[in-house]
Formats: sequence, C-alpha cells, structure tokens
Amino acid sequence: MPQLTTDSPTLMLVALLAYLLGSVPFGVVITRIMGLGDLRQIGSGNIGATNVLRTGNKGAAAATLILDAAKGAIAVLLARAFVGEDAAQVAAFTSFLGHLFPVWLRFKGGKGVATFIGTLLALAWPVGLAVCATWAATAAITRISSLAALVAAASSTIWMFGLGQGRLLGLGILLTLLVYWKHAANIARLNAGTEPKIGQK
Repeated sequence: MPQLTTDSPTLMLVALLAYLLGSVPFGVVITRIMGLGDLRQIGSGNIGATNVLRTGNKGAAAATLILDAAKGAIAVLLARAFVGEDAAQVAAFTSFLGHLFPVWLRFKGGKGVATFIGTLLALAWPVGLAVCATWAATAAITRISSLAALVAAASSTIWMFGLGQGRLLGLGILLTLLVYWKHAANIARLNAGTEPKIGQK
C-alpha cells in the first residue's frame, strides 16, 4: 500500500464517488437501449460482457466490456490526478465494489473482471497488460470465460511482484479474493465439468 498522505474526509469522498461510478451497470443499460431485453433475465443473469454475449449481439458485449473496464480506469486516473496515489488505490477498490454491489440494482452486481482489469491498467499499465494477456491466452485455449478470469486474477499478484509493483500487492490480493468469491458458482461448475463456453447460450 502507498503511504496515506491524504486526509480522511477527502479519501472518503473519493471512495464514495468511485463507488457510484463503478455502480453504473453498463451491461443492463446497453441491452435495454438496444432492445435486447433485461440482461438479468438472460443466460446466467450476470450483468457483465460474457452474459451480454449470450444475447448474440457481439457489439453490445464489446461495448459492455470496454465501459465496465473504463469506469474502473477513470475512477483511478481521476483520483490520482486530483488527489494522489493513495486515493488512486482507494478509488480502484471502491469502484470495483461498486460493480460487484451496485446501489442501482439493490447491490446485486457482476463479477468484476472487466472492472478489475481496468483498474489495473490505470494503476500500472504493464501489470494490466500482462493480466489481459493471461486472460486472452487462457480463454483462447479453454474457451471458458470464467476459467480465464480466475487464472488472470490469480496471476495479477505474480505480475505485480515480477514487474516491480509491490505497492499494489495488498490491493491485488484483496481484489483477487473478491473475484474468486464472486465466481464460487463457476468454480463449482468447473469442477463438475458443466461450465458453459464462450458464446454458448
């Protein structure tokens, strides 16, 4: 963790604003605008890009992926620019929590993978790119989005250590644990061999 130099009221304000930004459910918004139905009633009911892809609309899925990542990255970049590095890590954590537990959807959100990667790209882009590459390689080999997400999340702290970003290790461990917790059902299906592959309805 970076040294905490910002006063508590400012960090609390950063945390709140980042949470609200992270809470924006872009998957739900995009599918409604495009007339694809209520995303929470489609496929797994998850609000992320993988479930949007189950509607058959690749453009909507791509837009969801980009915007879910962008909201985490923007929260981090704004916090760093206007406050400091300690605020950037606070923003990373609370924007991620916002996606997982959005106030707009009664705290029933997504699994956070895109937002996780977006925050990493903004905090330390070499780490973010390495995690993206890990996700892409695993997805290409297995064709299972959840497995790719789990492997990528687990690799994040290894990349942080290897790329000299030890200041992020505490945050990385915490976010990774949350990713695994939100993927508990996926892990059970992976163990049972019933987890659907990318694009499968």
